[in-house]
Amino acid sequence: MEIIGVIIAGIIIGLLGKFVAPGDRDNIPLWLTVLCGIGGVLIGYYVSAALGVDATRGIDWLRWIISIAVAAILVVIAATVTGRSRTRSV
Repeated sequence: MEIIGVIIAGIIIGLLGKFVAPGDRDNIPLWLTVLCGIGGVLIGYYVSAALGVDATRGIDWLRWIISIAVAAILVVIAATVTGRSRTRSV
């Protein structure tokens, strides 16, 4: 994978992971969402290879679904760890 492709896929997968993450996960910054997406793409690629998903002609949907699921898990973890509150304290 090229680095530009990973970054572009990471942005898209990160936003999709944030969308499918359960609950209100809008409390993490965009840069952290992108990092979760890049991590989801890289980890998802290796997880799908470990599960025996071979590269196919055209779009490999199962690999992308695994990457989105991994990114969603990373978004949930990042939202839990950062713990940014949406309320302002006075």
